[in-house]
Amino acid sequence: MKIAIINGPNLNLLGKREPEVYGHQTFEEYFETLKAKFPSVAFQYYQSNVEGELINELQRVGFEVDGIVLNPGGYTHTSVALGDCIAAIKAPVVEVHISNVHAREEFRKISHLSAKSKGSIIGLGMKGYELAVIFLMG
Repeated sequence: MKIAIINGPNLNLLGKREPEVYGHQTFEEYFETLKAKFPSVAFQYYQSNVEGELINELQRVGFEVDGIVLNPGGYTHTSVALGDCIAAIKAPVVEVHISNVHAREEFRKISHLSAKSKGSIIGLGMKGYELAVIFLMG
């Protein structure tokens, strides 16, 4: 099974950025734990702070992997284009958010991706990635 994990803006700062919200672990550290937990999964990982690059990556992997775990970061609330891209690709997408976006600012309660995704996992920290992988493994 092939699963792509795609992280959006500012997630390259995990471990440094607002540790009271996002924790102290970098995503790279967590990713090694995730790979060890699911040795039968061929993971791909990509992160970008640029909306168009995220769309390009979704299009690139969206017809060759079995599933995608996507944390679109702040683009969740602004990017109709990312939502359209999810609808256009074959691979199922699970939207993941580390923090509980519904307990934060009002504008974060809007997602342009949730309706196009197979599901959303919100507010469970890094554990959300693991749960998304379990779902995609079926």
